[in-house]
Amino acid sequence: MSETNSTSSPLHVSPEAVPKIGKSERTRAAILNAALDFVWSHPYRDMTVASLMKSTGVSRSAFYQYFSDLHEVMETLLTMLQEEIFTAVEPWLAGVGDPVALTQETLSGLVDVCYERGPFLRAITDAASTDPRLEMAWLHFLVGFDDAATARIEADQKQGLIPDFEARPVAFAINRLDAYTLLQAFGRHPREQPGPVREALTRVWISTLYGAEWLEKKSSDLVRK
Repeated sequence: MSETNSTSSPLHVSPEAVPKIGKSERTRAAILNAALDFVWSHPYRDMTVASLMKSTGVSRSAFYQYFSDLHEVMETLLTMLQEEIFTAVEPWLAGVGDPVALTQETLSGLVDVCYERGPFLRAITDAASTDPRLEMAWLHFLVGFDDAATARIEADQKQGLIPDFEARPVAFAINRLDAYTLLQAFGRHPREQPGPVREALTRVWISTLYGAEWLEKKSSDLVRK
């Protein structure tokens, strides 16, 4: 079963947490939310400053008090998404205990974030195919996760939890598989349901890193210290 269509993003940016939220924080958040709403149902190539500001109720000229151009808006949202994903995958990157259970927890969080942000991911990757600046931003986004996954795999290898192989190519491969799978499932309307995607990614990660024998048990007797 898949979702019904919608014209606006269900997950919005909040103004920066300060003791008293000022007009500038609200306006900046409104612009970012307008961009999220726009790419929820339109391609990035159709976005204009005028189209964003029309939905905020603020003058078009106010846009340039917060962003230099539309690229900066998209780059800001991509940085925020990267922070959201790193928070979701923290259990596997930094947790202790059973790495198989930590992997399942992490992939569940990753799928939840990308289900909500899927249309934005699709917008940024579509734009990156023809826009060099956004292409660099997208590649930087991906490389950050390659670096983190490589470091975690190597650390688990030192503890004897993962077989000895060159970590970075494997990190690259499974991260790109994640990205493609998540984009295909959640990047266009109607989005697919997250359960089967979560199960597929879990099977790939656990069997690749820790061994297929743990797949059905959903836990292991491995211990990360």
